[in-house]
Amino acid sequence: MTEYEKQMLQAAAAWKKEQIRESSLMNRAAKKVQTKMQELIPEKVHAVLTETVKRMTQGILAGSDFIKPKLKETGLTLQERDTRVKEKLESYKKVAAAEGAGTGAGGILLGLADFPLLLGIKIKFLFDAATLYGYDTSKEEERLFILHVFQLAFSSDDHRRDIFYILENWETYREKEQNIDWRKFQQEYRDYIDLVKLLQLVPFIGAAVGAYANYQLLDKLGETAMNAYRMRWLQEQGAQIQAD
Repeated sequence: MTEYEKQMLQAAAAWKKEQIRESSLMNRAAKKVQTKMQELIPEKVHAVLTETVKRMTQGILAGSDFIKPKLKETGLTLQERDTRVKEKLESYKKVAAAEGAGTGAGGILLGLADFPLLLGIKIKFLFDAATLYGYDTSKEEERLFILHVFQLAFSSDDHRRDIFYILENWETYREKEQNIDWRKFQQEYRDYIDLVKLLQLVPFIGAAVGAYANYQLLDKLGETAMNAYRMRWLQEQGAQIQAD
């Protein structure tokens, strides 16, 4: 194991500890409020939202003209891969910020259009990150891994712990029948981004809020993806990641 890999092993242990920590009192209270709000929404609306997000996400994952699987990178060290992913992330954050500013300045209709556009940008980044870490995104199991990384980045504390366990034990989980709970997927994602996206619709401040929010959301996704793929890389080298 190289010196860099040893450093990343320590970083992975610290990250694991953060992912499995118990929810704070404030976070639990906020989640209860969100759950109550979800209960006020008619079941038909939930069904429509779930199906919409499901079809939207599956369409992107299918590898349309927007996203085409690339040949995986081979022969690179973990440090080289991390460097390339960081560079790629910076370009995606700029694209997301520009998209957020544009839709935020356009009022409610363009603000609503931000949801599918930003979703596509996020998943496209995850495809590129997976490729740079050496994984073949033409395989269904890698696309499922991408979906779990996405959920890990944008979920409540309780759901985050469940998703982390799956990613930490991916070699075991990948052999099982894998089904995505699309209702849970869309509710967790919407709960995570709802407040900031509502602010994006406010006249005069929408553009600034949209740019900042999208930049930060991509930053969060990038941090999560790098840690998840580092953990997987280190595990494949035989490392055991123990939270202190």
